[in-house]
Amino acid sequence: MRPDELGAHLGQEVALSQWIPVTQERIQAFADATGDHQFIHVDAEQAARGPFGTTIAHGFLTLSLLAGEFMNTGGAPHIEGARMVVNYGLNRVRFITPVRAGARLRNRATLQAAEPGEGYLQLTVVNTIEIEGEARPACIAESVFRVFL
Repeated sequence: MRPDELGAHLGQEVALSQWIPVTQERIQAFADATGDHQFIHVDAEQAARGPFGTTIAHGFLTLSLLAGEFMNTGGAPHIEGARMVVNYGLNRVRFITPVRAGARLRNRATLQAAEPGEGYLQLTVVNTIEIEGEARPACIAESVFRVFL
């Protein structure tokens, strides 16, 4: 959409990503990258006896998909004329439902604010990261992006 159209889309869904698989291999790679090797993430045998019945993704793995996979598969608003989009931060994050290994996630983005800056637009987006087949989302995160024009 064009920058001058953003105001008309406040409070509306502006993007929906494709489904992204969260494999045990992805969970293991995230554990290796961050050093978080808690058994609920990487030990299938011990995790099977735990509260989730299987391994689960790290909350921050789920959140990190906002910066890559979801952006690349339609999960963020496309702004015409954008030269670059940078992550400016997060206002609020909640991890609602555990993401079991093998689940698929997608992001539903709702535009909350669009404010002009010097050479950029600052967008506030509520991201609802859904789990295929689950009633409750994995995560709800309010993110802030700067779109340089």
